[in-house]
Amino acid sequence: MNKELVKKAKKHDKDAFSELMREHKLSMYKVAKAILKNEEDIADAMQDTILDCWEKMHTLRKPEYFKTWLIRILINNCNKIYNQRARWVLGDELPEEGVVDHDYAGVEWNEMMHCLNEKQRIVVELYYVERLKVREIAEVLHIGQSAVKGRLQSARKNLETYYGMGNYEKRVI
Repeated sequence: MNKELVKKAKKHDKDAFSELMREHKLSMYKVAKAILKNEEDIADAMQDTILDCWEKMHTLRKPEYFKTWLIRILINNCNKIYNQRARWVLGDELPEEGVVDHDYAGVEWNEMMHCLNEKQRIVVELYYVERLKVREIAEVLHIGQSAVKGRLQSARKNLETYYGMGNYEKRVI
């Protein structure tokens, strides 16, 4: 990541800020998807995050922590949307018929993520996909490093159990 780009964005350089958002668009999408799973909600969370970052850019203290700061804002926005969504029971939440996903690696990743609870999914996404360090994840989620390590360990155990030989039949059917 380019620290100079962050410094320019802090001075409200629109082009620099736009470039930063383009650089982090995929990361934002993956984290939001791990929490929300609904494309409309993901888009809302990302849009809210971009607006919040633009308005709060002056609060970023160290340019090298831009991604951690961005992801923290995104997770907070995702949690707001998730909590609002949890209060509503919508009939139109059923999946569309006939939708085929040709991204087989993505399908396998999503299947794997479904055997984890939300707390484990977020930590796994941040650690393995976004390559954040345990310390950074702890900062983003406002939890201790030992909690992050514990969630990673329990996620690995769940995956081992799910993908163990005893569950092979469940996956094939």
